[in-house]
Amino acid sequence: MMQRIITGVVAGGIFLALLLLGGAYFQILVALLVIIAMQELFRMYKLQVFSFEGILATLAALSLALPVGKHWLGLNADGGVMLFTLFLFMMLTGMVLSNGKYSFVDVGFPFLSAFYVGIGFQNLLTARQTSVYIVFLALFIVWATDIGAYTFGRSLKDRFPQKLLPSVSPNKTVVGSVGGIVSAVVVALVMYFLFTKELPQIGFVKLVIFTIIFSVVGQIGDLVESSIKRHFGVKDSGKILPGHGGILDRFDNLIFVFPIMHLLGLF
Repeated sequence: MMQRIITGVVAGGIFLALLLLGGAYFQILVALLVIIAMQELFRMYKLQVFSFEGILATLAALSLALPVGKHWLGLNADGGVMLFTLFLFMMLTGMVLSNGKYSFVDVGFPFLSAFYVGIGFQNLLTARQTSVYIVFLALFIVWATDIGAYTFGRSLKDRFPQKLLPSVSPNKTVVGSVGGIVSAVVVALVMYFLFTKELPQIGFVKLVIFTIIFSVVGQIGDLVESSIKRHFGVKDSGKILPGHGGILDRFDNLIFVFPIMHLLGLF
């Protein structure tokens, strides 16, 4: 427990400090997080990081996550998407040149991993470029959901023992999930009233609806990562954060939440 607390304080302090600084400092941090997250997925899949597809997939994830530029080589095209596409085509070309040793199916995992990690962290950076308060709103919604789900689930498990998805995450309960949503709504409302001018003016009703959506989406992100780990037979995605697991263990909710926040027009 002490190790978990120390890791949380140190890692959380570094993340929040660089988040507040923004700019190149936060972009460098995000680049490191992307690289580590990709390594964690490769390790679960037993794919070498410095293999042909490992390198290309990591570069693809970085090109999608980092701000490459809206106009690339003078073309009216998004630079990140174009580079991502280029690295994908290189992986597909490797399939042609491998004499049958590398198939279309083999391209699937590194490509999907690159998109999964890249698109999540891309929207984290985009949110930070828009407003640090939007990032904090997402963080507090996710944290409130986690804490609320744990608290409600643990205290009411005897009265409401129904499991949420036991085949994916046997400890999660329906009442815990609902408790997490309620906690997220309360925290979002408090934050909205404290920082009314800094946050998007979406109104009281829309805030509640959006928060419910973000809380549910965050829980889905958590379950997706749990499903990945269960498929590969691992407890944690990595060990870089003692007591907490890996980067994907900490950012699985946010990888899903930020793109949906973007889709709903919050940044």
